[in-house]
Amino acid sequence: MALVGSLLKKGILFSNLVVNRKKSSLEVQQKKTLAKLLAKARYTEFGEKYDFDELLSNILFGKESAFYEQYQKTVPIHDYNKIFNEWWYRSLEGEKDICWPGKTKYYALSSGTSESASKHIPVTRAMSRAIQKTSIRQILSLGHYKDLPDDLYEKGFLMLGGSTNLNDQDTHFEGDLSGITAKQIPYWFRPYYKPGEKIAAQKDWGLKLEEITLQAHEWDIGFIVGVPAWIQLLMEKIISHYKVKTIHDIWPNLRVFAHGGVSFEPYRKGFEKLLAHPLIYINTYLASEGFIAYQTRPDAQGMSLVCDNGIFFEFIPFNEANFDSEGSLQPDPETLMVHQVEEGKEYALLLSTCSGAWRYLIGDTVKFIDKAKGEIAITGRTKHYLSLCGEHLSVDNMNKAVDLVSDEMGLTVKEFTVCGVEHDSMFAHHWYIGVDEANVDTDLLKAKLDQKLGELNDDYAVERKHALKDIIITVLPNSAFYKWMESKGKMGGQHKFPRVFKNFLIEEWKEFLIKNGYLTALV
Repeated sequence: MALVGSLLKKGILFSNLVVNRKKSSLEVQQKKTLAKLLAKARYTEFGEKYDFDELLSNILFGKESAFYEQYQKTVPIHDYNKIFNEWWYRSLEGEKDICWPGKTKYYALSSGTSESASKHIPVTRAMSRAIQKTSIRQILSLGHYKDLPDDLYEKGFLMLGGSTNLNDQDTHFEGDLSGITAKQIPYWFRPYYKPGEKIAAQKDWGLKLEEITLQAHEWDIGFIVGVPAWIQLLMEKIISHYKVKTIHDIWPNLRVFAHGGVSFEPYRKGFEKLLAHPLIYINTYLASEGFIAYQTRPDAQGMSLVCDNGIFFEFIPFNEANFDSEGSLQPDPETLMVHQVEEGKEYALLLSTCSGAWRYLIGDTVKFIDKAKGEIAITGRTKHYLSLCGEHLSVDNMNKAVDLVSDEMGLTVKEFTVCGVEHDSMFAHHWYIGVDEANVDTDLLKAKLDQKLGELNDDYAVERKHALKDIIITVLPNSAFYKWMESKGKMGGQHKFPRVFKNFLIEEWKEFLIKNGYLTALV
């Protein structure tokens, strides 16, 4: 039995008991969190505009039931474009005390829209500390997993993320959040951290995977952390390079995989073929805007919201009263606090954070699995996104790319839809594009569309080199789309053809095309 591992395990078990001692209710935790956020930001320009002093006095000295109503009435809801164009652009240019005290040194680049290649999400010192604190809590939650061997706690942590070699923009540094957080890992954790500083700084993903593969046999990895697609690709590369059967032939002590970014379920079957024995899977919800939730116990169906560490949550019922058919927010939507939600219903998330996001619509939708424990599951996006492996392809990206390509090729594209499909052990996008012209060069259409999507969306460009193996183009007459709408009783100006088909609708669509002679049964 490893002495250091035994001591670490006992320390984690003890700390886990302390951290998980009976806490105040989620409502009380959230009230305290909001009060701390308002107090810290009250002298910023945002805080002065919306009179955070007055809001704070209502929380501390006003009626218990009225403080949230006052916050709702006073501070408007923001999407990214609104808060960036009104506030964040100033802090990005180096101004201080805009939405959070001081200057913001780091910005996480998040998935893009049709207006720009990437969003710039502020990552303040306070947020970095909050992420580290929640990360430590997640490690402490391993105390709930009773069968882990003592010496596992001496093994390496492989964290596969973005480059720590951040882009220097004079007034700030920017890059992937995973790169920002890896650059700031605590000193005490560095002996366990892999792939190490040199490889972590590598910006080229292909080279990074190659360098990790070449050194993999020298490491004793017990934990892996990352997006499922990247981890699966890496393990396949290592297995192939060393001509072994499973990843456990190289890392026999690998026991835990902490994953996030996309749903793990599409990967599970192919992933487990690479293993000699089962892993413990721990789900996490770490977004560019903050560490929102993580799985705290074995076999939990959801992730526990972090209600007492720098994020105040609000929930908008995801229904027709609050969102239109394109997923855009309606005026004056209903918003709820954590104690007001119902299990099983879908909600869009609003965040107010210690990075200076205020009532910020993050774009994700969740449902509560266990309201009492504050456990949630991610259900999707407010708008029609396609993200099989982290490509985060939005309808805005799709529309813009199709418009650009149709202009260049002289095509009349009125309708299209995209389906995410399996491609060997990975994924592909199958595009169905309606055109009026005959004899379309589908190879040229494919190449141009792929190129434009990569230019519009950074994440798509990266995933096309790795997990998103191909795009498939099927050209159809525009009449096929209208005939489908007619078959569904949805003809008319108020109805729109879905830009993304998912789940059972993919098979319905294919069956319709075959039945009506647009495709053969082999497509």
